Amino acid sequence: MTVTAAAGEAVAGEAAVGEAAEAAVPRLDPRHYEPARVPYAVRRYAGTPDTLGVGRPGKVGLLELAFERIGERTELTGHYQKSPLQIMRPLYFDPARPDLAVTFLMSTGGGILQADRLRTDLRCGADTATHLTTQAATKVYRMEFDYATQLVNLDAGPRAYVEYLPEPVIPFVDSRLYQRTVLTVDPTATVLAGETVLAGRLARGERNAYQVFASDLEVRRPDGQLIAIDTVRLEPPEAGVTGPAVLAGHDVMASLYVVTPLAPAAQVADTLHEALAGSGLLHGVSVLPHDSGAWLRLLGSDTRACAAAQRTAWDAVRRLLIGAPAPALRKT
Repeated sequence: MTVTAAAGEAVAGEAAVGEAAEAAVPRLDPRHYEPARVPYAVRRYAGTPDTLGVGRPGKVGLLELAFERIGERTELTGHYQKSPLQIMRPLYFDPARPDLAVTFLMSTGGGILQADRLRTDLRCGADTATHLTTQAATKVYRMEFDYATQLVNLDAGPRAYVEYLPEPVIPFVDSRLYQRTVLTVDPTATVLAGETVLAGRLARGERNAYQVFASDLEVRRPDGQLIAIDTVRLEPPEAGVTGPAVLAGHDVMASLYVVTPLAPAAQVADTLHEALAGSGLLHGVSVLPHDSGAWLRLLGSDTRACAAAQRTAWDAVRRLLIGAPAPALRKT
């Protein structure tokens, strides 16, 4: 099922303590790449694979990127990668924002396998402008033992403008994935973050044949204050996911979160509503707590129509916030 909730300052202290403790943990220590908590829906599949297990070479993917404003544009100033995660060098092809560093996140593994533990840390410093996306959809392969996890931590510093818009996640038959995305956003920064999950390999007739897809997306302030959390739990073998309050028979679920001080939350929400009016897709828009922005969720069964609608929403919000249209991104 899908549940959305918001919380406040009660967990700020816990978050700060956790971050301080984590700073001293070596990269290849399981405490660094394993989630602090894995939902029971995923954790119950824990096991020892008869192939490469957790922590073996190629099973722990790490990516750390740091961006800073240098002169007239944003530059990549920090970079660590461990296969299967890697990047292309930043590109600058947005005619309306030549300072914007466009970075493609890539994987040499072709997808996520059982016992994979992936972690990506993205730090965007003061006054940076960054667009982050994946080169292609993230495929989650069939799993006979254990599960896979994917962690993304994105920090946006003062006055930063960040777009994190990965391609869809496609869970294959019998796959099990937990992904956790934490957006730590300075009150003066703007972050546009997208998340899309498909019901499976639709062209092959696969629909909701995965075992579990679980996702948590958190929005926090630098002091640890929790602004909002969006929790998704999809378990087709248990309660099904095609009824009311879940996917309602649709094959695509997409979300766009806009955290910004550049426009009132109500205006951002109205812009999202207007962008999707007439799309024919089931969708809803809500403001985020503390007037910190707004978010959109849409459902559909035509992958191209959903992608086009999400791009239209991105373009509309971009024009509102920075007065620039969304650039054309060509991916192969």
